[in-house]
Amino acid sequence: MSTLIIVPAVAPLFGRETVTHTAGIKPTNFMTVLLNRNYVRPELNKLLTKTARALEGTDIKIRYLDANFPFINAFPLLPHLSHNDGKKIDLSLIYETPNGNITQTQKSVSGYGVFEAPKPNEYNQVETCLNSGYFQYDYPKYLTLGKINSDLIFSERGTKLLIETLLRRPGLGKLFIEPHLKHRMHLKNDKIRYHGCGAVRHDDHIHIQLK
Repeated sequence: MSTLIIVPAVAPLFGRETVTHTAGIKPTNFMTVLLNRNYVRPELNKLLTKTARALEGTDIKIRYLDANFPFINAFPLLPHLSHNDGKKIDLSLIYETPNGNITQTQKSVSGYGVFEAPKPNEYNQVETCLNSGYFQYDYPKYLTLGKINSDLIFSERGTKLLIETLLRRPGLGKLFIEPHLKHRMHLKNDKIRYHGCGAVRHDDHIHIQLK
């Protein structure tokens, strides 16, 4: 019997299920699905579904990256150290075309590794971490699997709408994004946290987790 059948059938025994795909929720890269990196707790699935419904009527869709493996708590989904309990998932940033239209496409094949770096007038947490010896901080630059769509522009309005909609979900515990993007988008909420230099930079994706 195919592992594509066995794994989803057994995962609920460990309190996990595949991310539900809808018109508003799809993987950024289908390798996430093929490698079984798309498992979450049912509560996180509900959070994503309700967020997608709240975004209906807009041009914003949820495109997700790595979530968790289907089995075994405390076994990390490398290179993520904290994706080990079904409570976490990474979401793609929102981009615009040069003429200002929201697009569902990304700037790398994997969805990781192309950064919306700090501007000269913004606080550079990335530089602070790298200068402090945290060499892994920008490691995702090696995980792009190829850069694409170089003409796309980071959408402040689109990403802000996605984040603000997520923040209204009562089940959301924390949201990680790089400090310069938080300030650039004028986001103020106690659920938005800094992930620390021991992690990797979060200006190529958004990390969310349950309470």
